[in-house]
Amino acid sequence: MKANDFDQKFDQDSEDIVDDLKLSTAHRVNQDPRRINVDFPAWVVDSLDREAARIGVTRQSIIKVWLVERLKAEAIHKIPDNNQPH
Repeated sequence: MKANDFDQKFDQDSEDIVDDLKLSTAHRVNQDPRRINVDFPAWVVDSLDREAARIGVTRQSIIKVWLVERLKAEAIHKIPDNNQPH
């Protein structure tokens, strides 16, 4: 199927497009994980562990969620500046 045909089918929303997708090779852009190491004081790790246990998730999960929430909040309040390095 040509891209234009697929786009038209999607835009019309009259047919299910899932059968036209090759889901086994699909991936989300910029979602490939990268490993980083971050050192925190012991009290921060203890606090993270307590909060993670309280809500029933892992330490890594709570760190990811909180960082993403903060980055999204910062992006909302930030005015783009094309002169800033990325």
